[in-house]
Amino acid sequence: MNLLPQFGFFELILIAVVALIVVGPKDLPKLMRSAGQFVAKARRMAGEFTSAFDQMARESEMDELRQEIEALKKDNVFTKTKQELDESLAPLKDELGKETGAMAEAIDKVENVPEAAAGIESESAAPPADEPVKS
Repeated sequence: MNLLPQFGFFELILIAVVALIVVGPKDLPKLMRSAGQFVAKARRMAGEFTSAFDQMARESEMDELRQEIEALKKDNVFTKTKQELDESLAPLKDELGKETGAMAEAIDKVENVPEAAAGIESESAAPPADEPVKS
């Protein structure tokens, strides 16, 4: 898509002759330089405009790809299998948690036995490690 009209060789020569007559040979280089700068700015702006549209197109494509990936993750066989396993193992995990809690309570009760009873049991159970064992 080209927004500028198409100029042939003879049209360009006619424009150059008219510019030479109207502007004059002294100011023609300044006019050509400012025209070149204007064309360069216009090209730069057009490039930025097209790159912005290209970037928006890439971002929209990326969003579509992300949505497709998320849909594939949700409909995945492995995900469904994991969810079914978690559902079937939930009662077992609950029971295991209850047993673990009961064991922790029992351990706490044993650790909270009065020190006198614990001292008697430790003396009768084994000799101190730094004394030699008599046979």
